[in-house]
Amino acid sequence: MCLALIKINVLGTEYQLIESTAENDPILDSYDGYCDDSVKKCVIKKIKPVLDVKADPEAIKKRIIRHELTHAFLSESGLCCDSDWATNEEMVDWIARQFPKMLKAFKEAKAL
Repeated sequence: MCLALIKINVLGTEYQLIESTAENDPILDSYDGYCDDSVKKCVIKKIKPVLDVKADPEAIKKRIIRHELTHAFLSESGLCCDSDWATNEEMVDWIARQFPKMLKAFKEAKAL
């Protein structure tokens, strides 16, 4: 059973954004999230706050969502198949981590 489900428009293609647990989705035993472009869904693991770790679960969740949606955008752009950089986890994570700063700068520059 999914914990959350919303629909996201990714370049004209509807993707399901699902929050789930490893108990409900065994893939999440190994990953914090994944994008399955064959069925147009991004799944993220429900983050549980840990008392011993100084972490912001909501910030982590948002970064994982951005990461998986970046995969979806690259896939829908046709860049996932034959491009090493487009499937490179480090590059995708860089985009996911830096996008909020980029968006802020674009807004400040009135470039949107």
